[in-house]
Amino acid sequence: MTRVGIVGVSGYSGLIALKLLLKHPDVRLTYVSANTTTGKVGEIWPQLFGQTKLECVKFDAAEAAQKCDLVFLAVPHKISMEIAPLLLKKGLKVIDLSGDYRLKNTRLYKQWYGTDHIDPLNLKYAIYGLPELFRVKIKKASFIANPGCYPTAALLGLAPVVSIYTPLIEQIVIDAKSGVSGAGKKASIDLTFCEVNESFKAYKVLQHQHSPEIETYLKKISAGSEFDFNFVAHLLPINQGILETIYVHLKEKISLSELHKIYKRFYHSDTFVRVLELGTQPELKNVVNTNFCDIGMAQSANGKLLVITSVIDNLYKGAASQAVQNMNIICGFNETIGIL
Repeated sequence: MTRVGIVGVSGYSGLIALKLLLKHPDVRLTYVSANTTTGKVGEIWPQLFGQTKLECVKFDAAEAAQKCDLVFLAVPHKISMEIAPLLLKKGLKVIDLSGDYRLKNTRLYKQWYGTDHIDPLNLKYAIYGLPELFRVKIKKASFIANPGCYPTAALLGLAPVVSIYTPLIEQIVIDAKSGVSGAGKKASIDLTFCEVNESFKAYKVLQHQHSPEIETYLKKISAGSEFDFNFVAHLLPINQGILETIYVHLKEKISLSELHKIYKRFYHSDTFVRVLELGTQPELKNVVNTNFCDIGMAQSANGKLLVITSVIDNLYKGAASQAVQNMNIICGFNETIGIL
């Protein structure tokens, strides 16, 4: 039985991780913390009243190390790189849900996150935790950088075509839309009900911090190739879910039926990626509260524009349930246990 802790249990991703881990048959949840919230878990999250006697405490690395074998960090970026080194030094396995360890280039991190990276030593040991693409490395890892929500949908949607048809790709444009929970639980006027309801807007246009993450791992998938790439995020007036419409401009026509077969083969052994039949497009309602990524595709009349639609739940496959999927791989459990 693996002893597991969650740091940042008062946030939305922390809540989902908590729900999943409480029901996981191969782990025992032994430690939960949050620096700004303390008390009984059932009082912090009333929907869990009576399901656990755990109490949320202020983070203490020594206590976490004494009680845990593996810890999830569901805290904001800039905080993770303060906490992770303390836990790793004590021999714990760590799965970080923030953006602190996804970018290996510290200059790139400072450019997009606005601060110096204070833990470059552990940065080089963190494995990017997108199981469908990096499962072999994840199996041997003790430190995981859980992917961002937008990059998860983008990379799963693009991986087959990018890895096989790299020379034919001229440009990639990602039009992404997310529910409000993607911004976290922090108080902000522009995220209040009256500001979001009955509205729809683009934000951080061409300046979103997930852009370099997507570009970095697209480059890895394509063996170093670079593309003309643009990413625009939008805020949907819903609680959770991401839908990305990805436009792949091609130099010449690719057979859509052949490409569809390639996608099916590429994800044949991946339970959580569902490639839909041609003529069918994915919908958010089919993935919300799950670890699934649904992918659909279409093609322009001249065959030079491929449109890929990729949908996930930003709190599940885009964060907490993917983190549990990574834990399952690291610990040698069935990959789907606790999340299917």
